Amino acid sequence: MPNRLADAISPYLRSHADNPVDWHGWGSEAFAEARARDLPLLVSIGYSTCHWCHVMARESFSDPDLAAYLNAHFVSIKVDREEHPEVDATYLAAASAFVDGLGWPLNVFVTPEGRAFYAGTYFPPTAVPGRPAFRQVLEAVTDAWTDRRAEVTETGALVADALAAAARQQELADAAVADAAVAAFDGVDGNDVGGAGPRNLLPQGSVLDGIVEGLAVTEDTRYGGFGGAPKFPVAPVLAFLLDRSSGRSLALRTLKRMGASPLRDPVEGGFFRYAVNRDWSEPHFERMLYDNAQLLDLYTQAWKLTGEQWARTVAEGVAEFLLSVLQLPDGGFASAQDSESTVAGRRVEGGYYALDIDARRTQPSPALDEKVLTGWNGLAIGALARAGFAFGDSRYTDAAARAADYLLSRHLTVEAEAESAAESAADSAGDGPVLVRASIAGRSSTARATLEDFGMFARGLLELALVTGEERYASAARLLVDSTLTATTDTAATTDTAATTDTAATTDTAAARFRVPGGSDPVLVGQGLALEVDPSEGAYPSGRSAAAGAAQLLYLMTESEKYRDAAVTAVVPFLARAAERPLAFGAVLQLCSALIAPVEQLVLVAPDDRAAAAEPSGDADLDEPGEPDFSAAPSFFDVPAAVSVTALVDSARQRATGVIASVTATQSRTLAAAGFDLFAGRVPLRDRPTAYLCRDFVCRVPVTDPAELTIRETSGEISPDGPASP
Repeated sequence: MPNRLADAISPYLRSHADNPVDWHGWGSEAFAEARARDLPLLVSIGYSTCHWCHVMARESFSDPDLAAYLNAHFVSIKVDREEHPEVDATYLAAASAFVDGLGWPLNVFVTPEGRAFYAGTYFPPTAVPGRPAFRQVLEAVTDAWTDRRAEVTETGALVADALAAAARQQELADAAVADAAVAAFDGVDGNDVGGAGPRNLLPQGSVLDGIVEGLAVTEDTRYGGFGGAPKFPVAPVLAFLLDRSSGRSLALRTLKRMGASPLRDPVEGGFFRYAVNRDWSEPHFERMLYDNAQLLDLYTQAWKLTGEQWARTVAEGVAEFLLSVLQLPDGGFASAQDSESTVAGRRVEGGYYALDIDARRTQPSPALDEKVLTGWNGLAIGALARAGFAFGDSRYTDAAARAADYLLSRHLTVEAEAESAAESAADSAGDGPVLVRASIAGRSSTARATLEDFGMFARGLLELALVTGEERYASAARLLVDSTLTATTDTAATTDTAATTDTAATTDTAAARFRVPGGSDPVLVGQGLALEVDPSEGAYPSGRSAAAGAAQLLYLMTESEKYRDAAVTAVVPFLARAAERPLAFGAVLQLCSALIAPVEQLVLVAPDDRAAAAEPSGDADLDEPGEPDFSAAPSFFDVPAAVSVTALVDSARQRATGVIASVTATQSRTLAAAGFDLFAGRVPLRDRPTAYLCRDFVCRVPVTDPAELTIRETSGEISPDGPASP
């Protein structure tokens, strides 16, 4: 008989709908039932592409006898860790008190008050050396609950109290460091890197280069990557290394070897999650959206830096995988593709990927987890937008726009008339925008959106706005970032989201810090178990890093220092930990590198009638009301009128650093009017495509000749390969 999971949003939960186990989804109802029946709970956490989750489901949760025991002695909850990352993080922290080598499936035994008193990962149906049978574990837990209740309760309370105390201690330490950053914001010009301004709280480039040296010591010089087996892509730290001139060769070596390794599917182009062996062989064959989005970005950047074909081939292969495999008909991207599928009538892991392209056409492809996650889609939107511009492939940009439009229409509600699922997901979020964390086939999850959803989606929208010129993407991103900013007093910041933005931010908004609107998961909050989510970011940026990265890019587009100051405040508390464990804090280090670098901007503005760019413009009026007068510009403006938009844009495609925007004249005016000051006064000259090369919002005399733009970059006015380490 189907249990309560048949109508779940999560494909992982629905895969357990026919289990004889009487599963509940995550929510307060299961805990209420446990209190009423005076039973402990089993909270079983996994995700749809987890191999050992599938194995345990087949071996144990499908066993009628074992299910009968579970139903009689426990209240069972099944959780998709991707849908409820806060729940996963909370119980992972608790499980660390009982077991080493944490992973999934994660099975945690808790009291009706939510306190964990025992935990484990995969349990086999029969005992093996060093691992008891699952039935033995259940019987032992039942015995403890029945005969040693006081001991069980005390254990749960001790674990919860220890976690809360550690979290509070870390929060106070982080707050003290952040307060020092906030104090530096009062009345100080933050652009003064060498003075007492907030940027001076960040480390010098030499410190970051020292971290690069430490990473180089751990490099696997034969196969690439860091350390031994197992091997993960660790995209955030590779992004940091690419940003530093001292680390680029290390990053490029790893990317080149990884791209030629068994970790990458040479047929469909996507990367697998990780490899069991040091040489990247024996992959775990699930293909995750977050990995492939970040790796697309890395290989695109590698091509910009080197111009070498291997980087472009891998980047375009990953992009094709995103478009042909993971993008769904409604525009959103599936969160992952399974490792298992049926090949020649047998259910096997990885068998599909051993086939060539012709053989694959005869077999069903591995299933997709069609759950659309806001944050992970944001990563894909940004990566595809940048790749589309770099490679001149509008299919990538169009795919990014389709995903963005889906999320804006289905995951974001600004008006009071929010969708019912979204309303329940943010019932305490106040008057700000309501963001949904996950949806499937147009149905929205009740799970709370997290800070990573706000930050990653906002960053993706900003990247898309830069290459499409669409103001609505930039304004939606600003709304998302503003909604996460809270003042130091923990009251809502008075952030102005109107059309224009005051660059002289008040002290409160300058001191703003990132918080997820609406707070943490309500069940965890009600149980007193809500913890600050781990800020480390081995696989992808943490919520705080994602929000800070979006704020930094927003600063580069608006010149509003409150966004840069918020980014600094977010980064500073984690610098000491990042220096000690750089593999776990790559996004913090990358953002730190960006914050200490000179601000570089390139705005390409085309006439509204782009075809006119190829036609002589005669003596047309150069200036518009309120626009700067460039009539005395040097003679390099007098280039042949047949210079096209394509030629000017092509000259900028391989630019590897700074902000690059490509807009029409009308788009430029619209963005400027909406408070994006980067575009103020950026107009096409003599009705020709025009490039504005800027540093710290101060632009050189604009050019219309692609050759002149190239000369300016290569002459060192603004380095095409990035600034020297400050």
